[in-house]
Amino acid sequence: MRRFFIHTMLGLCALTVLTACDNDQSYADRLNLERNAVNSYLANHRVVMSVPKDSVFEVGENAPFYRIDVDGNVYMQVLDAGDRKNDKPINGTPIYFRYTRYNLATWYADGTWSAYSGNENTMDATPCSFNYADYTLPSSSQWGYGLQYPLLFLGVECEVNLIIKSQYGFTGEISYVTPFFYHVRYYHSQI
Repeated sequence: MRRFFIHTMLGLCALTVLTACDNDQSYADRLNLERNAVNSYLANHRVVMSVPKDSVFEVGENAPFYRIDVDGNVYMQVLDAGDRKNDKPINGTPIYFRYTRYNLATWYADGTWSAYSGNENTMDATPCSFNYADYTLPSSSQWGYGLQYPLLFLGVECEVNLIIKSQYGFTGEISYVTPFFYHVRYYHSQI
């Protein structure tokens, strides 16, 4: 039932995207630009096209980006895996996170690499959180699927770099068809 709800919501978002595109670029044009931006960024890094069968990832700044969903909407570089065996998230529990994200389309277009948004460097910013694997709550679903993906494989207190295409990004921004690079740290409690 939950998967049906999720797929229905994605379908509705896709319809919104199709009707929201301006006259200058078609939806297909935007998707091509998004794909080109992501591919251009990944061309400068090692990429592994699947998750390791034992879920033991290379870790660190020189680790590869792993494609962690079959459609290539989310890529993950593990900086700190956390405690994979003893600290897996429990469905429905709050997970807090700090992040900075960068617009890959802007980087692709003109080479600028500046922070687009986030709360990583401002401790007085509103804490961000979601209830793990509960997309029925707007407070969780607003962040999209991409930010929760790493916790399928890693411990809660992990740190990752992510590339997230628009379909798996913030739900309020799907219609912009903009890919983002994220630096994210996850926590059990507010920090």
